[in-house]
Amino acid sequence: MEDLPAAGAAWSAERRRGDQAELAEWLAFALAICDETDPLALRAFRSELTIDRKSDGSFVTAADREVERVIRERITARYPSHGLIGEEYGEAAAGAGGERWYIDPIDGTHNFMRGVPIFATLLAVERDGEIQAGVISAPALGQRWFASRGGGAWVSGGPPNPDGPRRLAVSTVDSIDRAQIFFRSIRDMDASRVAAGFGGLIRAAWRERGFGDFWGYTLIADGVGEAMMEQDLHPWDLAAPWIVVEEAGGRVTDFDGRRSFERGEGFATNGVLHEVVLDKLTERAEGLASGDTTGRRDALT
Repeated sequence: MEDLPAAGAAWSAERRRGDQAELAEWLAFALAICDETDPLALRAFRSELTIDRKSDGSFVTAADREVERVIRERITARYPSHGLIGEEYGEAAAGAGGERWYIDPIDGTHNFMRGVPIFATLLAVERDGEIQAGVISAPALGQRWFASRGGGAWVSGGPPNPDGPRRLAVSTVDSIDRAQIFFRSIRDMDASRVAAGFGGLIRAAWRERGFGDFWGYTLIADGVGEAMMEQDLHPWDLAAPWIVVEEAGGRVTDFDGRRSFERGEGFATNGVLHEVVLDKLTERAEGLASGDTTGRRDALT
């Protein structure tokens, strides 16, 4: 586990792996791709969908496949040496530069299928193991959230952003009893390895809501809530939300407190409450309760 604090704009900027002009180019390119693919998703939304079931039991629509196909074609044409890893068409190896794009064509496919407008295209680019730029584009909501290392996190579209993009910042709430907690679903958390502590965390919090998929992370980045958690994720589910939260000043780890996709867990907070909420969630709060704030760090090192 990294030395604390592992959050904040300056800390996030230190993870930049290119100059600002290069990252700005990647971000502008990702936004331009979403300009092209958002209409594809909207045209299919609340229409007669072609739906298949994948080998893992989840559903996929023809729109998921069409959006990812267009994204992959655009990236390959512009950056032929960049790798790709997407939900529907798998992985293409990166070249010597170590750049890779994570693609989730429609995050929230089940929402999309049932006519719920909370779905988005997630697109992020990585260099040398660090996400450098990311976009979350939710066309049915008319909003986009985007970030680049050292460039801040921003939201455009929707109220209250009449004059263009607005910079995002996490909240400063520093106690669980004033915290708003988000999660994908009760069923999801009951199936997680932190199920035993989840009930206690929810009872200790001020308020809780089941805002899953990308939505919960954007709310953390915008200071609306203090913690978002879910499991059974893939890197393409997390890559774009990850950088948006970190550039807004928050922190993202798995349930062990590691900055890693390996466990398929997303645990995002405003940074201030990360250790406290994680200890409550994992039922290892004794050290904090007694005033020993090193206990959690030692246990995870």
